[in-house]
Amino acid sequence: MLKRKSQAFLEMASEEAAVTMVNYYTPATPYLHGQPVYIQYSNYKELKTDNLPNQRAQAALQAVNAMQSGSLAITNAFADEGVLLPGQGSVLRIIVENLFYPVTLEVLYEVFSKFGSVLKIIIFTKNNQFQALLQYADPMNAYYAKMALNGQSIYTGCCTLHIDFSKLTSLTVKYNNDKSRDFTRLDLPFGDCQPSLEPSIAAAFGKKSSLLAVPGALGSLIVTTPEASGHMIIPGVPDVPGNSVLLVSNLNPEAITPHGLFILFGVYGDVHRVKIMFKNKENALVQMADATQAQLAISHLNGQRVYGRVLHATFSKHQAVQLPREGQEDHGLTKDYTNSPLHRFKKPGSKNFQNIFPPSATLHLSNIPPSVTVDDLKNLFESTGSTVKAFKFFQKDCKMALIQLGSVEEAVHALIELHNHDLGENHHLRVSFSKATI
Repeated sequence: MLKRKSQAFLEMASEEAAVTMVNYYTPATPYLHGQPVYIQYSNYKELKTDNLPNQRAQAALQAVNAMQSGSLAITNAFADEGVLLPGQGSVLRIIVENLFYPVTLEVLYEVFSKFGSVLKIIIFTKNNQFQALLQYADPMNAYYAKMALNGQSIYTGCCTLHIDFSKLTSLTVKYNNDKSRDFTRLDLPFGDCQPSLEPSIAAAFGKKSSLLAVPGALGSLIVTTPEASGHMIIPGVPDVPGNSVLLVSNLNPEAITPHGLFILFGVYGDVHRVKIMFKNKENALVQMADATQAQLAISHLNGQRVYGRVLHATFSKHQAVQLPREGQEDHGLTKDYTNSPLHRFKKPGSKNFQNIFPPSATLHLSNIPPSVTVDDLKNLFESTGSTVKAFKFFQKDCKMALIQLGSVEEAVHALIELHNHDLGENHHLRVSFSKATI
């Protein structure tokens, strides 16, 4: 343990155990005594636990110096600093420039809570700029967030974050509404949407500050323009300009197929090529239409259970998936889907851009012919091994329905197997993850 750095190194019994643990905790940050714990790989192969203080310090120092780059850059920077510099407390001041889409308090919480427990947020305008004050539970969380997010854009090409440390040591919030929120006090009144600021905060804003009125929470983390899909930045994932190829690992080789990966990753973008590795069928390469879609797929599918295993998705070092040469033995493991009619996002401005949600136990079904009944659809989904918990046709449009299955993993399997299923009458079932529940 490196207590002064709030860090520790943990050596597992095997590399497999370490991979399993990192995959498990990547999508769900664990908490110890109310504090988030970030778990990442070290290049240090073995820990020496001699009782001599000097040797322990040397081993720890070697481990810190040997840490990987990339997603560990934040940790490295923090380790290099050793201690927090004066003025680096737990309150961040955030300015959002090029505000093309509304940025709500909920959006800020979604982005910044990736780095630790967010206690309070206040949003306002000053000098015609959208600004916010955000307080973390711990100064270390604030440091991580500033290192990772400063200069990043919340949505593609707009809503750019400029972050520094506030001189305030704590925020006082009197009302929980769409301008201010204390996440530790659910009993606060809603107020009149004009939270009165403490004198110290008002002074920090300046006398002419006014609070910005923004629409309510976005229904989705995806904001769309007719020309292209917008996407939220994904903390922890390095932005690789132009790289649209993903490395997908820890797959179940008995169950996964190129078509299955095409359908699953196709929920988050148009998949051009899939290659399952011939020598290690637990690994695959998935080439998306562009880097934005690749990043979107990582954010939603990394850490998801698929056929009994926790799938791991990250950017590949390859820039494209190569097709096998003529006569080269491939066993059908490489597929080209560039011209597939099943692409969800080939039409500019398609409604599909507005309906991209994380994997969920509830699926949205569409393109259902009039002759197909509730029992028909229930039987169809049960035939894939799913447990149907609830079902509901849309009142205004009987071509669409919601079906709730026994688990998220069941829904993933059902989507892979039944998207584009032929229901007769020239109707092919369309299956998506839903944000709604029944």
